[in-house]
Amino acid sequence: MSSPAGAFSTLCSYIYYPALVPIAAELGVPIILVNLTITSYLVVAAIAPAIMGSMADQSGRRPIYILMFALFIGANVGIALQTSFPALLVLRMLQSAGSSGLIAVAYGVIADVTTRSERGGYCGMFDLLWIFWFLVILTSSHFLLMLVFFPETQPKIVGDGSLKAQGVYRSLFCVFQSREIRGRQTSAAMKPRISWPNPFACLRILGNKESLIVILLYSITYAVKMALQASLGVQCVEIYHLDYLTAGLIYLPAGVSGAVAAFLTGRWNQSTQRFRGQEIMDGDSAEFPIEAIRLKGAYVLIIASALGSVGYGLALMTRAHISVMIIMQFMIGLTTSGIFTMSATLLTDLNKHQSATAQGACSLVRCLGAGAAIAAMQPLADAARLGWCFAVFAFLLVLEVPLVWLIVKRGVQWRRVGT
Repeated sequence: MSSPAGAFSTLCSYIYYPALVPIAAELGVPIILVNLTITSYLVVAAIAPAIMGSMADQSGRRPIYILMFALFIGANVGIALQTSFPALLVLRMLQSAGSSGLIAVAYGVIADVTTRSERGGYCGMFDLLWIFWFLVILTSSHFLLMLVFFPETQPKIVGDGSLKAQGVYRSLFCVFQSREIRGRQTSAAMKPRISWPNPFACLRILGNKESLIVILLYSITYAVKMALQASLGVQCVEIYHLDYLTAGLIYLPAGVSGAVAAFLTGRWNQSTQRFRGQEIMDGDSAEFPIEAIRLKGAYVLIIASALGSVGYGLALMTRAHISVMIIMQFMIGLTTSGIFTMSATLLTDLNKHQSATAQGACSLVRCLGAGAAIAAMQPLADAARLGWCFAVFAFLLVLEVPLVWLIVKRGVQWRRVGT
């Protein structure tokens, strides 16, 4: 349940891009102002996961899920009913506050219930307002399922499952547990100490050299991917003269390739469980080269992503056949999703006991970076044309190569010193 819940964070971001042009026309504002709703969304998405992740690590996963879904669903209803740009801007920020922490908490759940060896496999427009009614229906349905069935997984509260969940932490899942498990639950779960969330806890994660490099790998890729996605709908309408429905369908190749890449990368991570004759164990050995295992193949994905970015920019600048641009999108979706899965899994490995906070730190950097990339994209394209604009983004991707080399080369040494 936590994995589909995390997907809503990405869905509410991507589902918005095809509607940028019709939203601008409907509200009577220029497209640059509608782009501001993306930037404001990303700014809140940078801050909110640090708070939600800290709360989830301190107070349990289930109550925070309830809070986030309440904010998310309420914002979706508001956006579907709003009729002005200021309302859209504020409600998009509220939507971000509710949705952006879902991925961070989902990785916290994965760290709770999986071992290290298992972790790699997990991690036209009609009336445009129906986009958000669709989100309301979809998120409300999933929220009800989680409210009824999703169990608390935070070890501080339920241990290894041997402690009975009480109050808000209890779900119908407890009723369906086997008699053997219920027989081992000899004491009630401890109620966590109520404390204010500490959004600055993520700064300690950024102070760790290994975690910082992994976060930079994720964030640079994310910033470039978001800039490409934000440009896609607008450029398809302006360059290829597509209607809004067809322009929305252009996002499907990247989405399909991203889903395929996430699955294949997970399988790849599981298939590389052996390294120099050693087996991945659910331990925290400072001597085990987990970086080399998780980032195996990263060089190929990074170079392919950079080439795809250059090809995408050239296709738009030269007005090549639309199939060329779609192929570049498919390629970028395939490679960037692979990098996301690798880096997010490694970040969870490095911060097993504060995984949600670590993902909050990642969100802080990646969303601020993506906001800056989207804000700079149009002025850069106007000054240097689309081809050079995306060549600059490709250069940023290439900078990840020495980062991968550094963490693979020095990771074990840094962890040995840290322990």
